[in-house]
Amino acid sequence: MLKYSLRRILGMIPMLFLISIVVFSLAKLMPGDSLSGEIDPNNTDPAYIEEMREKLGYNDPVHIQYFTWITNFMQGEFGKSTRYKIPASDIIGERLPNTIFLGFSSILITYILAFFMGIYAGRKPYTLGDNVIGTANYIGLALPSFVAGVFAIYFFSFTLGWFPSNGSVDISTTEGTAAYWLSRIHHVFLPALVLGLLSTASYTQFLRNDIIENSRKDFVRTARAKGTPEKKIYNQHILRNSIIPLITFLGFDIVALVGGAIITETIFTYPGIGQLFLNSVSQRDYPVLMTLTMMFSFLTLFGNLVADILYGIVDPRIRLD
Repeated sequence: MLKYSLRRILGMIPMLFLISIVVFSLAKLMPGDSLSGEIDPNNTDPAYIEEMREKLGYNDPVHIQYFTWITNFMQGEFGKSTRYKIPASDIIGERLPNTIFLGFSSILITYILAFFMGIYAGRKPYTLGDNVIGTANYIGLALPSFVAGVFAIYFFSFTLGWFPSNGSVDISTTEGTAAYWLSRIHHVFLPALVLGLLSTASYTQFLRNDIIENSRKDFVRTARAKGTPEKKIYNQHILRNSIIPLITFLGFDIVALVGGAIITETIFTYPGIGQLFLNSVSQRDYPVLMTLTMMFSFLTLFGNLVADILYGIVDPRIRLD
């Protein structure tokens, strides 16, 4: 397991290097550049603009610009946001806790609901309860997140007034107090519920189908023939094998944890990484855009590694050497 993990981590280095070339190239191919965000808007003197282009390195050859950027990036210098006029690391660090909080909340809702509904539907297939769960899941799979978000805001925020429709915390609260954390939970619950419920559908169906399939296998029939209690059969034989496919989702959930849901954060005006990424694209904030893209790429590779390692932990038949 250790050797496998080390090989995978070393293999991530050339992959991230190739990704950095693609990210830098795409940023350069986008129309315009971030120079307009770094110069004084009141000074349109061509000589001043040309001086700033030379100072900021925009006139350097492309390979020199890439080498300068990747060298600074590896040293933890991600550049300065041309939109907010502060280091990109600061603006990302300011938004990151909000997205992590939203991601953890939505994943917690997803796994709790999917676990209980999947087990119930798998143990009692083709019953009324299974059909109700299946219908709800298909609605969740077909319902776009922006439609669910708008409906949730209209019904729970505007009509009932139970939850706020935007923001991440009440500005009147003091950070670190109980009221502050209650306000954060109050603000994050509705977007987390939308994200969690939409993700629950696929998780529940996977778990249900695997439970039904595993309950018909030979080792389960053998256990029943030996007189093994039904509860033990489900907990130790069927359920343990059925949750293995969900491990794959858990690895990719690491990306969703930090990346957040761009559409959901935008609809709820939730100040997270997803909304920041979308804004950096529309505003040509290249330092923030490139930093976020590299971070998402790393988390994708890391999530795959975690999923493979968890495979070996959950299923002893899988050996990673």
